[in-house]
Amino acid sequence: MSVSLTESAARQIQKQLIKRGQGIGLILGVKKSGCSGYAYTLDYADTLGESDTVFEDFGVKVIIPKNALEFVDGIELDYRKEGINEAFKFNNPNVKGTCGCGESFSVD
Repeated sequence: MSVSLTESAARQIQKQLIKRGQGIGLILGVKKSGCSGYAYTLDYADTLGESDTVFEDFGVKVIIPKNALEFVDGIELDYRKEGINEAFKFNNPNVKGTCGCGESFSVD
């Protein structure tokens, strides 16, 4: 199992945690959503759950709930600025399709 961060994503997460004033990392999960089936969720992590898995890159922890592991195995979380837009990008080798609006994905 692997989950990785680019240096850009790690810096952004660190900035957000410092601005927030607390937190041990970022939770990356999935939920049923959209026309393709699933969407990513991001939230701050203040504690670890008993069944959570922790990955760390550039000194930043990404916590994956047990129910999301199969969907995000191998994913690289990136953070990009493109013009006036900036956002996290999910480079997931497991994705078999996405919806037209780009908000949801499917896996086999």
